[in-house]
Amino acid sequence: MSVLFLEENKEKFDLLNKTIEENKDKKGSLMPIMQDAQSIFGYLPFEVQEYISKELDLPLPDVYGVATFYSQFSLEKKGEHVISVCQGTACYVKGSKKIQEELEKELDIKAGETTNDGKFTLVETRCVGACGLAPIIMIDEDAHGKLVPKKMKAVVDKYKDK
Repeated sequence: MSVLFLEENKEKFDLLNKTIEENKDKKGSLMPIMQDAQSIFGYLPFEVQEYISKELDLPLPDVYGVATFYSQFSLEKKGEHVISVCQGTACYVKGSKKIQEELEKELDIKAGETTNDGKFTLVETRCVGACGLAPIIMIDEDAHGKLVPKKMKAVVDKYKDK
């Protein structure tokens, strides 16, 4: 494990240690520990997976397998605000690809990337269950529906200073 990463994140590892100690002897402890780790670090970098593997005496490929199987886990650091563009059928038919293209242009990133300032991550997502608002995006927990491409700059600008 990178000593530098450990030193830079000492307080986070202290919190992770507490979670591990509270859960390691419980059956099925890997998922709740990984969920807490992601909550603490914001994602599951290799060093955190390696640490969990060591502390739980599990093979690293087992930890990595869980991290890559479940969509709730991210191996990449995400921005302060995550913008999810619905690509479900209703949204797609009503122009979500154009919404995504406008966001990519506005943020100067592609889907799956994070802005250089760490402010925004843009992701494609499947149906968010709000088809009546198509096309819809989610910014963090906020829904923005019935969108048109020319509105995207104004929507994003509301989050730039949050």
